Amino acid sequence: MKLNLKVWRQKNNKVKGAFKAYSVEASEDMSFLEMMDVLNEKLIADKEEPVAFEHDCREGICGSCNMVINGKPHGPQKGTTTCQLHMRHFKDGDDIVIEPFRAAAFPVIKDLVVDRSSFDSIIQAGGYISVNTGQAPDGNAIPIEKDLAGQAFDAATCIGCGACVAACPNGSAMLFTSAKISHLGLLPQGEVEHTKRVKNMVETMDKEGFGMCSNMGACEVECPKEISIENIARMNRSYIASVFGAAE
Repeated sequence: MKLNLKVWRQKNNKVKGAFKAYSVEASEDMSFLEMMDVLNEKLIADKEEPVAFEHDCREGICGSCNMVINGKPHGPQKGTTTCQLHMRHFKDGDDIVIEPFRAAAFPVIKDLVVDRSSFDSIIQAGGYISVNTGQAPDGNAIPIEKDLAGQAFDAATCIGCGACVAACPNGSAMLFTSAKISHLGLLPQGEVEHTKRVKNMVETMDKEGFGMCSNMGACEVECPKEISIENIARMNRSYIASVFGAAE
């Protein structure tokens, strides 16, 4: 299948970028990143600069394959990362526009690669448990109500890709932050530092330049792991309690 690509090219965040047109031959069995590999092989053969894009596991786990494809973070397939998107979801002769995640807190490093270290700052502010838990306990040693365990597990599936930020018109990171807060705070091991954790992570999120929640729900729709916006409501309740010293 022949595809017509419009790819965002930008040397660094100091200069203006622009779309550049390319054509590429791809198989419908290829993943989207494999198609990008074919494009880069062609560019290298033609003595041109290959397109910089980020990837690691290519198994939908690491969250690094952050691209906006035809206006949608990670592309048209619901609940799918860019690396797990296959070319069979496109047709011969299709025009495909590829650009980086757009957010003030995600400056472009080069081409399709953005700096998501602001997420690391949020995690460092409290996305961990620092109490002494001793030796590794048996998995069933602490009784946990099944529904709470399920909610915590669902929140923990967040891979920190940033699609929620790219989808939000305000560039909000509240879905990401709330997922990290929920997956620790819902479990007994994380309750000890919950109040401090919520306050620190939310305040760091604001300092990093992310916007407020737009209440549109686009983050949940575009999230490749389909994280629920119920986590945002839970985080807001916890933050109010942490600031005013009230119990949830």
